[in-house]
Amino acid sequence: MNLLKKAACVAGVAALAASTALTASAATTNLRIQTHFSEESPNGKLAAEFIDNIQTMSGGDVTIEMFYSSSVVTSVETFDAAATGILDCDMTGGAYQTGKNPAFQFVGDIMGGYDSPWDQYSWLYNGGGYEAAQDLYNKYDMQFIGWWIPGMESLSSSKPIRNAEDFKNWKFRSPPGLATMVFANLGASPIVMDFTEIFTALETGIIDGADASNIATNVSLGLYDIVKHTNYPGFHSMPSDHLACNKAVWDAMPESHRRIISVAMESLAFKTSMQVGKGMTAAASKMAAEGVTLHDWSPEDRASFRAAAQAAWSDFATTPEAKALLASHISYLTELGLVD
Repeated sequence: MNLLKKAACVAGVAALAASTALTASAATTNLRIQTHFSEESPNGKLAAEFIDNIQTMSGGDVTIEMFYSSSVVTSVETFDAAATGILDCDMTGGAYQTGKNPAFQFVGDIMGGYDSPWDQYSWLYNGGGYEAAQDLYNKYDMQFIGWWIPGMESLSSSKPIRNAEDFKNWKFRSPPGLATMVFANLGASPIVMDFTEIFTALETGIIDGADASNIATNVSLGLYDIVKHTNYPGFHSMPSDHLACNKAVWDAMPESHRRIISVAMESLAFKTSMQVGKGMTAAASKMAAEGVTLHDWSPEDRASFRAAAQAAWSDFATTPEAKALLASHISYLTELGLVD
């Protein structure tokens, strides 16, 4: 009888343990995320790898439905769609939200600040940037998770762009916002126009050049079929795409799920910067061989651009959140020796 009781007791404990394990593993997270990249683009394929990493590492307990090419709402509306529960997470970029608060410029594209993606990641993870960004995102009921940075952008031009002096009276396509202020400080004539209009505007001579994207993307757009000057390596712009999630959704996740997503985001950042960097190097070599002049600015000329950028940063930082983020950047840039 004692043996039977003992066996029953052991069986009961085993059943309870199995039940507890089942309950522990039953927690699931299902996220709806939107990105502005197409599924077929290099960044879209990297996003697919990001999803696969998360789903595999979580044993299927975290699943992600990705909406590519801003298929649910427009790119600029993605942040609010996540904050209000239409989506769960935004995988576009902070710069889309500068109309909400200019502080988002300083988590989207500081312009003229850092020399490489690695310096910019370093501010985020080692220079207090993550905490500063989180303060901003939390004010809008969002949780900042991380960045994936493609790399430095290059200008395209029908005229030499050897130094800051060459920007005087230089008519070029510019994105709106901080970019127009920085280049205007150097005597350029920025013209805000849609990305899709660049090719025709260059072809017809309406503009002398364009601030479009990195050199590899500029090649894919055919810009150097028209104009034969560029700057490489780039230095004026390095947009940071982000992952940001609805804060209530994020806080409700098990810690293990949050950790998996955060680590997968760091892996995505590493792969993105490496892959894009390789593509940019190959594109630069190809363009040089095909007669495009690549202008590599001296440290002194880069410093003159950064000085003009600093003046624009101060003018753009008009809210307490923007001033706090700018102060964090300047402190770290000073530590790196990039500003005085």
